[in-house]
Amino acid sequence: MTIRIFHYLITSIPQIIFYEDKNYQGHRYECDSDCTDFHSYLSRCNSARVESGTWVIYERPNFLGYQYVLTRGEYPDHQSWAGFNDRVSSCKMIQFASGDPYMIQLYGKGDFGGQVFEATEDCPSVLERYHWREVHSCRVLGGWWAFYEHPNYKGLQYLLEKGEYRKPVDWGAVCPTVQSFRKLTE
Repeated sequence: MTIRIFHYLITSIPQIIFYEDKNYQGHRYECDSDCTDFHSYLSRCNSARVESGTWVIYERPNFLGYQYVLTRGEYPDHQSWAGFNDRVSSCKMIQFASGDPYMIQLYGKGDFGGQVFEATEDCPSVLERYHWREVHSCRVLGGWWAFYEHPNYKGLQYLLEKGEYRKPVDWGAVCPTVQSFRKLTE
């Protein structure tokens, strides 16, 4: 009984492991909490394993650059998480709040101007559902959400937590193109 409890505690700690080479080869770096810069430990990152938890990994230090959301599973090469290259330098663990209802407000103009839509469910095509090609600002009222550059959750990803985003640069984008979005759950 004690061994099972101990095993449960060990496996329930969020963990992600990064590897320099494809198929989990070469030097590795393990994280069990947010890390602002691990590039000094690995010159590149070509594969990863998410042992537990949900993570967002970033191309550059200090949670900047391209973002990729990884859930529990194996990623044998950087293309398996839709990576543009083998550069990953920081990561953040997503800490879900229990009981927090998922809700997001999307605005047609910056600073919460223009037409507004409210969503509580995933949207594979913003164009089909709302007849928009762009989202210029948004408010995340509950939960964690991911914006995607293309329909059906493809292309560049942007992680949004509870808060206000007055313009695309606030969620890390250089332009307002958002073609799909979905809520992130445990």
